Amino acid sequence: MEITDLKIRKMMTDGRLRAIVSITLDQMLAVHDIKVVQGENRLFVAMPSRKDEGGIFRDIVHPISAGARDYLETQILNAYQEQLALMQAEAELSAAEEAPAAEPAADAEASADEI
Repeated sequence: MEITDLKIRKMMTDGRLRAIVSITLDQMLAVHDIKVVQGENRLFVAMPSRKDEGGIFRDIVHPISAGARDYLETQILNAYQEQLALMQAEAELSAAEEAPAAEPAADAEASADEI
């Protein structure tokens, strides 16, 4: 089994839910609504689930072996961390681009005060 496509559909900062992910396995099977969740001590991956008649959430799809779970979780969390780093870099670049625009106005005020 190989993840042949992985898309971070949505990123969140509020609450414990951090991202919604979709994956494609072996270019044959798509799995949507995989969640990246902030737990007590670490991030973890929660597979798509629904509530049954008794009010208990049951996974709709899930890995059978520990190795498969580790593989999925590692790939998904790595993609999440890469996306998070990219978003932070873009925010820093945007802030850096805005900062110089504010400085010339301050210099103009200083020049006017000197006259």
